[in-house]
Amino acid sequence: MNDSTPDVPTAAEADENLSAAPEQDATAQPAEHAPAVVEEDASTEDATTDAPAEGAAPDNGAAESPDAAGTTGDTEGEPTDGVAAESAEESAEDTPAETSEERMRRLEEEGDIAADYLEELLDIADLDGDIDIDVDGDRASVEIAGADRLATLNRPKGELLDALQELTRLAVQSRTGNRSRLMLDIGGFRAEHKGSLEELAEKAVAEAKEGDAAVPLRPMNPFERKVVHDVAKREGLRSESDGDGKNRHVVIYSAS
Repeated sequence: MNDSTPDVPTAAEADENLSAAPEQDATAQPAEHAPAVVEEDASTEDATTDAPAEGAAPDNGAAESPDAAGTTGDTEGEPTDGVAAESAEESAEDTPAETSEERMRRLEEEGDIAADYLEELLDIADLDGDIDIDVDGDRASVEIAGADRLATLNRPKGELLDALQELTRLAVQSRTGNRSRLMLDIGGFRAEHKGSLEELAEKAVAEAKEGDAAVPLRPMNPFERKVVHDVAKREGLRSESDGDGKNRHVVIYSAS
């Protein structure tokens, strides 16, 4: 089932917003409390049953195949695997069956379209950067490397990355007619942020193990919640996603 194709800003239109972005301190590091994105991926990532927060770009993040049970998440009142809940929506897309060769060709095409769009945007904005294209699991993966100024603008929260990823996905959808789950990164930001998220989740897990009360974390986007669910599952604790829209967050429960 193809999504209706939205109007996609051209690279020139996108550049107007990019040029207006306030410059950040190049030394700033992602704060633990700042809602950012990263990875995209462990091999699954940000897909979610959540509707995108009002006024916010749908994640960024990514998600792939549901993991085995071990954590839980709430989907329309029904308890489900927390990791699977974050991955369910995109996995539930009504897409036609395809062979591995067809899938690879489709993802490579998405990467090529995304690279063309981003290269045009960088040229218009007079920004340096090399485009690296890859296929990661069941999604195209594109990274803007060597873009120091763009990386600075993206810090510390990764909001620029989220916006560029959504624009790039829309650009791909406008060409192919199919919803894209392409993952974008800028200078390795996602991998870096994923590490800080895992540290945050490990602290919450330790707190849950020491006490009897559930430990709620700050609101997060789908990719971030997926990372937290993975850590809780690895440590043998139950976790659930709670709240709606921009207030959706993960709650980690004690073993008792």
